[in-house]
Amino acid sequence: MIVLVDQDGVLADFEQAFFQAWSAAGHPWPAIPPAARRSFYVRDDYPLAARPQVEAIYTAPGFYRGLPPVAGAVAALQRMLALGIDVRICTSPLGAYRHCVLEKYEWVDEHLGLDFVARMVVTKDKTIVRGDVLIDDKPTIEGACVPEWTQLVFDQPYNRQATARRIDWNTWEAVLRPDGPTSGAPGIGAGRA
Repeated sequence: MIVLVDQDGVLADFEQAFFQAWSAAGHPWPAIPPAARRSFYVRDDYPLAARPQVEAIYTAPGFYRGLPPVAGAVAALQRMLALGIDVRICTSPLGAYRHCVLEKYEWVDEHLGLDFVARMVVTKDKTIVRGDVLIDDKPTIEGACVPEWTQLVFDQPYNRQATARRIDWNTWEAVLRPDGPTSGAPGIGAGRA
């Protein structure tokens, strides 16, 4: 089984890092706690007038490199490999990619090691990537193709309206293990022949 795992919001805690940076910057608009966020794009939860300041935080040098890991993420990926799951990091860069792309690689190297750097796929269109499952916090993934993978929505406050099947780092084994309750479901728990 090939499991594709998104990076930001799933492995790397974008929400907490943005909240802390916004709080420390002293903007006239109050910081929105991660639990109160309602839009996938953080810029959409702030007034339009704040957009330049919002974007300045997550496009700044060092922002992506300094994201803390999501609790349980590193251990979960290591456990997946130990179980024989072919796990790949599948991440999309910002349009303003100058720092983002390199820092995503550096983040993976620091928190997961060089072996995982070789398991990275960086693309603006995840629908063209082959896999059985995609774990992603974005509620809807669209692109040029009908994806082969089944999406599992990584649980976040801003994606609770999504009707797709949910997952987090406390429940992943029950959802993905070949001998788990989803065994035999298309794209989940069943390996490729």
